[in-house]
Amino acid sequence: MGQSEDAIRRLMYLYAECVDLADFEGLAELFRHGEMTSNTATGGMSGERVRDFYARTNKVHENGTLCTRHLATNIIVDVDEAADSASARSYFVVFQATSRLPFQPIVGGRYHDRFERVGGEWRFRQRRVLVDQIGDVSEHLTFDLTGEEVDLGEDEPGPS
Repeated sequence: MGQSEDAIRRLMYLYAECVDLADFEGLAELFRHGEMTSNTATGGMSGERVRDFYARTNKVHENGTLCTRHLATNIIVDVDEAADSASARSYFVVFQATSRLPFQPIVGGRYHDRFERVGGEWRFRQRRVLVDQIGDVSEHLTFDLTGEEVDLGEDEPGPS
């Protein structure tokens, strides 16, 4: 792997770490210049809207985390060094265990990511979250992921 691919993978792993640790400020920073979209939501969001959405819709437990482990696998990265751009596809599985929920997978899907290099640093340009499988998210989210699409419009800080 080259330096660019390593930097891109690091961004992908930082996303998972920020979500698991309920570091919503860190998520806002990761998407300060990029947009998140989802197949379970209409619209998109960046920066503080990412922070606000995650803070509003993810349940933080007594230990200050979401009690989750977001795992990204099967990562395929394509880098265009000359254009300072890259894309990646990966699978994800979210595991969770709480005092009321035994350790189990709760969500599975795919990430379709686009990146850009600005000033020599890689950053997210877009993350599309494609949720394919849903388990028991009652200890994870404040909304029904299997229900209606979440509106990420201006009035609704907004994907999961």
